[in-house]
Amino acid sequence: MKTIKSLKILGASLLLFSCSLDEVTDPNQPSIGGVLGNPTEETLNFLAQGLESKARSGWGGYITATGSIARELYDFNASDPTTTATLIGKEGVQLTGSEPQLTGTMFARYQAVKNADFILDALADAPVTDAQKNGYRGLALTYKAYMLLDVLNLLGDNGVRIDVSDPNNLGPFVSRAEGFQALRTFLDDGFAALQSGEFAMEFSTGFDGFNTPATFAQFNRAVAARVAIHQEDYAGALSLLQDSFLSLDAADLAIGPKRIYAQGGTELLNPIFKAPQQSGDQYIVHDRFINDIQAGDTRIDKFRMRDDPVARDGLNGTHEIDLYASATTPIDHIRNEELILIYAEASIQQGNLTDAVDALNIIRNAYGLGDYAGTVAAPELTDEMLYNRAYSLWAEGHAMFDLRRYDRLNATFLPIDRAGDIIHTQFPIPPFEEQ
Repeated sequence: MKTIKSLKILGASLLLFSCSLDEVTDPNQPSIGGVLGNPTEETLNFLAQGLESKARSGWGGYITATGSIARELYDFNASDPTTTATLIGKEGVQLTGSEPQLTGTMFARYQAVKNADFILDALADAPVTDAQKNGYRGLALTYKAYMLLDVLNLLGDNGVRIDVSDPNNLGPFVSRAEGFQALRTFLDDGFAALQSGEFAMEFSTGFDGFNTPATFAQFNRAVAARVAIHQEDYAGALSLLQDSFLSLDAADLAIGPKRIYAQGGTELLNPIFKAPQQSGDQYIVHDRFINDIQAGDTRIDKFRMRDDPVARDGLNGTHEIDLYASATTPIDHIRNEELILIYAEASIQQGNLTDAVDALNIIRNAYGLGDYAGTVAAPELTDEMLYNRAYSLWAEGHAMFDLRRYDRLNATFLPIDRAGDIIHTQFPIPPFEEQ
């Protein structure tokens, strides 16, 4: 059976992790077979810290793909003209599944999934306590679900391959619904393990405040709540939020675990940061975010006006990304601001409209808008919730899926900037994948 491209580099490359993650040095570079056949606490920690490191990879392509399709931004990239062609559906061109933004994301995500599988497989013979095994298990299952969620969201109704434990005998693609349920099972099993777990590994500073089994479990529940709204399981989302780090306090909007970046060596830089005013490689804000923002909304600060408007391939813009201060600025995995918006959305869908208004007002007041004064009814509150998700989570990989699940990922709700452009709704399975 053909193996997917993402799984062809399972050996030493899966052990080359960032120094910033306090890696455990292994001068012998043991083979994966050696790790699984004779696991030690040191090698388990090496794999666990590498899992955190690998979860940073592929983010630039993911944001370019989702942001372009959802008309959040345009990637004016001189070295990759397809970013203003294929992703935007120029002249009706269809996605093929070979787009580097898709394959790069899948490559990175399945590397992390395999890292998680190595940890899980090694636990049976690992010379650590049962509590420590539960700690490793909870970590690995949480990351496994978190990584596969990105793949499933990109492929949509095409489903996702969940089982990659044997690269020579890969499991089938399962349906979208089955995929979501598998992720929820991973997350629930991981959460259960964390309840009696201990952490022997160390985390980067990106997980400060979430580096114990109890606090990492809150991250697990936050990810599960994100999965739940994609499933349209709104009652489940509200229940999951109770065990997450949700805080209905505007002072806590930024709280949450983060991907960290640094200069030098094998480090990774923030892939979304672009130097101000450069023209050859820049994320350009779609005009609709400039034109549609409400008066007084301070989230306009995410967009920097260019000294000169820029145009490429028939597309243009007056503003560029100003989301991150530097190439070493962290990127959130998930933060309290998103959890409040999940709470608002689930409350609307469950008919708890007063709760939804209260949650939306936390966001509105944090950005200078004042309390919501519109009609307190589900349609109007849904519009208000989506507006706030659009600006609060701009260029963070959510808009494509928010629009799709509310049947707004189409030309009725999004602009067509060039005659003949189309709006894609999902990626096809890459042609190198075995069906």
